[in-house]
Amino acid sequence: MEEKNNKKVIRSWAFFDWANSAYNLVITSTIFPAYYTIITSDKNDNTIDYVTFMGRRFINSALYNYALAFAFLVIAVLSPVLSSIADSRGNKKLFMQIFTYLGGLSCCGLYFFEIDTLQLSIVLFVLAAIGFWGSLVFYNAYLPEIATPDQQDRVSAKGYTYGYVGSIILQLICFVFVFFPSTFGLSGGAQASRLSFLMVGIWWMAFAQITFRNMPKGNPDLLKANSSWLTGGFKELKKVWDQLKHMPYLKRFLSAFFFYSMGVQTVMLVATIFGEKQLHLPTSKLIATILLLQIVAIPGAMGMSWLSRNMFGNVKVLIGVVIIWILCCVGAYFVHTEMQFYYLAATVGLIMGGIQSLSRSTYSKFLPQDSPDHTSFFSFYDVTEKVALVIGMFSFGYIEEFTGSMRSSLIALTAFFIVGLIFLLLLRKVEPQQMEVSTN
Repeated sequence: MEEKNNKKVIRSWAFFDWANSAYNLVITSTIFPAYYTIITSDKNDNTIDYVTFMGRRFINSALYNYALAFAFLVIAVLSPVLSSIADSRGNKKLFMQIFTYLGGLSCCGLYFFEIDTLQLSIVLFVLAAIGFWGSLVFYNAYLPEIATPDQQDRVSAKGYTYGYVGSIILQLICFVFVFFPSTFGLSGGAQASRLSFLMVGIWWMAFAQITFRNMPKGNPDLLKANSSWLTGGFKELKKVWDQLKHMPYLKRFLSAFFFYSMGVQTVMLVATIFGEKQLHLPTSKLIATILLLQIVAIPGAMGMSWLSRNMFGNVKVLIGVVIIWILCCVGAYFVHTEMQFYYLAATVGLIMGGIQSLSRSTYSKFLPQDSPDHTSFFSFYDVTEKVALVIGMFSFGYIEEFTGSMRSSLIALTAFFIVGLIFLLLLRKVEPQQMEVSTN
């Protein structure tokens, strides 16, 4: 058994967040979606931009949404299996390395993304997402092994801080290349963007070596080692599902979380494409806006935490935040100018981090505190979020294809938020005070 609270091990663990968060910012949120939209568009407002993938024609942004939906579907299916492996076999480092190299090399391959290589590039985009989210399963599973319960909040926050700083640093480096390509002998913004994808892959794999060099292999769970790694995770999820029948408050909250997560995550993933495609904002302004969102999200999350802790409680704050999300979706439908987009983005930034952190802490408070199955409950929570993402992204893409307008897809997101709000309103007189009783 490895010594817990070892400073060197904890620092090495946190550096994995430094390494992989660059993917989340550059590939998921900023440069990649903007570049994808530019090279697949004809710049004619009177036409619909189509691309061909696997012999079928798609609206360009719809294909982007479908690709991400498929990646999250794969992760939702794999997560229980991966969690079971992480718990029972004690070989977290090996699988973390496999998914890291899958994601990092896929990002490197995106350097060759041009319209002529669209099909291969979409496959690499999907593999990069699978690599990122797959590696996180094992990264998160290390936390209870390297830190005692009283230190886990601090260690988790350390990882988040490293990830935030690391991703911002690489994003700023990429900015320099994208904004001043000729200074570095690049042919233009397109090549600079592709260079950013290559840099993300190299950054991710290079800094991950700090983690791989110093992290323990992982400790096997002897009680779970004798069970099938293929079915063990799904059995754990079914166990949680059966317990939820006797936990009405937790079940109600999960229902709310499932529906409003469809909207929250989808908005965050399509914001850049919406600004590029609907408002024709320059890539530089879009990237700066998304970067600003990341910064604004921190005080927003802190503010919501303070309000829930000192004034209104978790559920009431979540109700208020979801109402703001509904207003944002309605407002986005009518956004037509650059300044309107910035005001909307600032509002989304304030509520973006808060609803995610508050959702997780609310869920934790609703859990039976004497239950030994917290890992299983959080695995269920993660799968719930991924399935919500699949539905949200697929719906957004399908409605755009059906109606020919991204604005129509916003109506579906509004509907998801409204359903989530209804479930939260059923909890408005209840605050999670460890009231659920575990029923095994």
